[in-house]
Amino acid sequence: MDLQHKLAVLADAAKYDASCASSGSTRRDSSDGRGLGSSDGSGICHSFTPDGRCVSLLKVLLTNYCTYDCLYCVNRVSSNVQRARFTVDEVVQLTLDFYRRNLIEGLFLSSGIIRNADYTMEQVVEVARVLREEHHFRGYIHLKTIPDASAELLARAGRHADRLSINLELPTPEGLQKLAPEKDAPGIRRSMARMHLLIDESKAASRTAAPRAGAGLAPAAAMPPRFAPAGQSTQMIIGADATDDRTILATSHALYASFGMRRVYYSAFSPIPDAAKALPLKAPPLVREHRLYQADWLMRHYGFDAGEIVASPDGLLALDVDPKLAWALAHRERFPVDLNRAPRELMLRVPGLGITAVERLLQSRRVRLLRSDDLKRLRVPLRKVLPFVVLADHHPGPELDATSLAARLRPAPVQAGLFDDAPA
Repeated sequence: MDLQHKLAVLADAAKYDASCASSGSTRRDSSDGRGLGSSDGSGICHSFTPDGRCVSLLKVLLTNYCTYDCLYCVNRVSSNVQRARFTVDEVVQLTLDFYRRNLIEGLFLSSGIIRNADYTMEQVVEVARVLREEHHFRGYIHLKTIPDASAELLARAGRHADRLSINLELPTPEGLQKLAPEKDAPGIRRSMARMHLLIDESKAASRTAAPRAGAGLAPAAAMPPRFAPAGQSTQMIIGADATDDRTILATSHALYASFGMRRVYYSAFSPIPDAAKALPLKAPPLVREHRLYQADWLMRHYGFDAGEIVASPDGLLALDVDPKLAWALAHRERFPVDLNRAPRELMLRVPGLGITAVERLLQSRRVRLLRSDDLKRLRVPLRKVLPFVVLADHHPGPELDATSLAARLRPAPVQAGLFDDAPA
């Protein structure tokens, strides 16, 4: 099989990995004339997967062979799909060629399990090592790690990669046991904890390292080697089992709190050929994935607790409105919010007001009373904001309590699959 054919097979096989964002790393470039590439992303052409996700990395599998038989995975050992496998040198050359052609800003590399976890992880790490040490590649590298691999291999991966990820696969241990009994849910969490410890130790060592030497000062001590400066992430498959959104968000909250995750990614289940009877016959609506990203954003940036976002008895997020608007409609007793007096925490709960808008409003009200024109200048969605706020020249009156408010604020259908995860 020629290289182009391998690339077609293994790039398509990697499309189910959503966790390929390239944010949060240290800044590196080759402006000094040495090395190759940059992690800053300037001048990079972005490509889009068929379901609309924006990808700026060469995202491939080392191989789609796999010894596991996870029921939800198209690359499972019992699946009747075309198989392919890259060598280490082939992935390295593809990465360099794509980068030189200004098509990518780095590499996202995952793999099926071949022989065993340690052998596979060693091959994945070798790709990153060759890029960094032999070709002085300074672009972004994200490695998907294998939790069953040895601690020494995971530590080596973090010395070369910007970000590491370990897939949780499914939101609950029970779901994983049912659909992927060969995988060990406690073992996955142990690997996440080990990674979290190594990342924290690296950050602590960097903080305590001596500053750079200045004129007349003794030479500074060498900076300690960095370890996965962009942190770790994980991914959950949504809709492969009956887990509700309340449970999914509770799992995400625990991952952020316990393992310092930079991101939890949500991937809507895609039906696969010759699927097991335990799997649903059709995929969940992609708008559900979109709403989970919005709810995740509320937890990480807007001060919402996981338990308060989902209010419906069935434990599912509303699909017709975003989670922030749904919460406001269910808690009208908390509104209207006086934007001239309310604290930042309460202003962030107003539908239609994002973090930047709230910060600008807080700055403006220090010197004058806020009026409707201030919201117009910020270009916030007035139709969504005004029913929930009080300004010097505006009060919603009975509009807030109108039974028709929810229907009037319901937006046009979300374009499913977009990665715009910030609350509207």
